[in-house]
Amino acid sequence: MSTYDDHPAAGNALGGFLRARRARLRPEDMGIPSSGRRRVPGLRREEVATLAGVSTDYYTRLEQGRERHPSPQILDAVARALRLDDEAVAHLYRVAGPATRRTRPAQRTERVAPPLRRLLDGWNDTPAFVLGPSLDVLARNRLADALFAGFTHSGNLLRMTFLDPEAHRFHRDWDRAAESAVAALRQAAGLGPGHRGLSSLVGELSIKSPDFRTLWARHDVRGKTGEAKLLHHAEVGDPELHYESFTVNSAPTQQLVVYQAEPGTPSADALTLLGTLHAEPAPAPGRTR
Repeated sequence: MSTYDDHPAAGNALGGFLRARRARLRPEDMGIPSSGRRRVPGLRREEVATLAGVSTDYYTRLEQGRERHPSPQILDAVARALRLDDEAVAHLYRVAGPATRRTRPAQRTERVAPPLRRLLDGWNDTPAFVLGPSLDVLARNRLADALFAGFTHSGNLLRMTFLDPEAHRFHRDWDRAAESAVAALRQAAGLGPGHRGLSSLVGELSIKSPDFRTLWARHDVRGKTGEAKLLHHAEVGDPELHYESFTVNSAPTQQLVVYQAEPGTPSADALTLLGTLHAEPAPAPGRTR
């Protein structure tokens, strides 16, 4: 039976992350002469240790989870050796932090505050929704409902991407969408490794989706900030939308995601048409809602 030490709920998330990242580096890219056949892809432990300026024994203990309190100086050195970008460095620090013992899973249900809900509902021309810690969709406005109408797994971005057959039709660049979704989930795992919903979600997707397992093992880390989305919608064609993500200050575990189209483009016309097709019927004359 294999062990999944890169699972967010497991005790050696640091080791899984380090192994995955050194496996992605080629010796020739690091100026290391390659001699003989290598049993594993990427760099060897001793090569990372040399690049980081630490002993091979110490680095081995880091990967094996036997060194629980590396200093910031050690983490910075390892990050440089593995050529981590800023988000990956931040994730390294999170997973290397001291483990919280007997962490009680959060029991509170994530809810969207009424003022934020009203803000969403007031945006008639742009799809917008709120995400929770495990990238659950906590609330959507009417245009977001229309945009994602073809999905059956519409309550979580990862299930939508990996378990719903609509995803490959909806995302014209599914590979990029899948990579971004997993990288965002990996960041969420580092922010809240004890979150019960996140752990069960990773377990479910690992069982049901080989694509997810492959991407999860890469340990890419990237928060949802903003990027272009090439989409296909059965009713309005192929819009290109751009989203921006914002942390909700009153609920820091939540993110507000807003989609928009470049004004004056066919994509903007597509959003307008989608809004028209799914507009709320006006009340009959003489009657109030």
